[in-house]
Amino acid sequence: MTALLQLESVTKCFRSRRGLRSSTEVVAVDDVSLSVDDAEVVALVGESGAGKSTLGRLILGLERADAGVVRFEGRDLARLSRRELRATRQRMHLVLQDPYQSLHPGMRVAELVAEPLRLRGDGQSERVAAANEALEQVALKPAADFARRFAHQLSGGQRQRVALARAMVARPRLVIADEPTSMLDASLCAGILELIMGMRDRFGTAFVYITHDLAVARWVSDRMVVMRDGRVVEAGPSDELVRNPRHGYTQLLLAASEGELDRVPT
Repeated sequence: MTALLQLESVTKCFRSRRGLRSSTEVVAVDDVSLSVDDAEVVALVGESGAGKSTLGRLILGLERADAGVVRFEGRDLARLSRRELRATRQRMHLVLQDPYQSLHPGMRVAELVAEPLRLRGDGQSERVAAANEALEQVALKPAADFARRFAHQLSGGQRQRVALARAMVARPRLVIADEPTSMLDASLCAGILELIMGMRDRFGTAFVYITHDLAVARWVSDRMVVMRDGRVVEAGPSDELVRNPRHGYTQLLLAASEGELDRVPT
């Protein structure tokens, strides 16, 4: 059976300008291959600058790979027309670390949640009903109360729940969750992770979960892909990888997540 998402030897470089005449090439993603099946959560783990977010943008078609292939639903994104790519993106969704980046301050919550349906062409009554249902599903109750608020009237945890409701409302096949809990305290973090797993179980949604925290990745994901300097250094089932990390960098990430960096030999 074909995987929902397939990346084959994907590479992405950016040029960093030095002064007026010179520039250097930065390899953000270097020969990365991975796959994601329906209803699977795959965690991309690594520190800042590892290439995780760039890889997320490549998956969404927001960046084009310099080499390699990104396939979604069996189709090479680079070969799609603009119209086909827009239609394909409607079956994907991005949840960001800071929901203020995706929640327009001038729109009410009801409009924010229903926006993917508006872009899809759904009617007003369908959008209202679906937005209220999504708000209820992320425990923003009563939905009618939250629907008329603006993002600045919500707490950080509530804003991230709105972002998840917006991701949920159009029933995408794939969600890229880019550090969605890193700005929340532990209790709020657990609630968001439970919502993500609930989406997976209820709708069969697949997730690429981007994080620097190996402990969070283990809790939420089926498989982990550990990245460093744009390359995959280790990958495998989450429990197995945490129990028996083989690469020194993975061992460092695990020690950092458990507050035991002093026990890792240097």
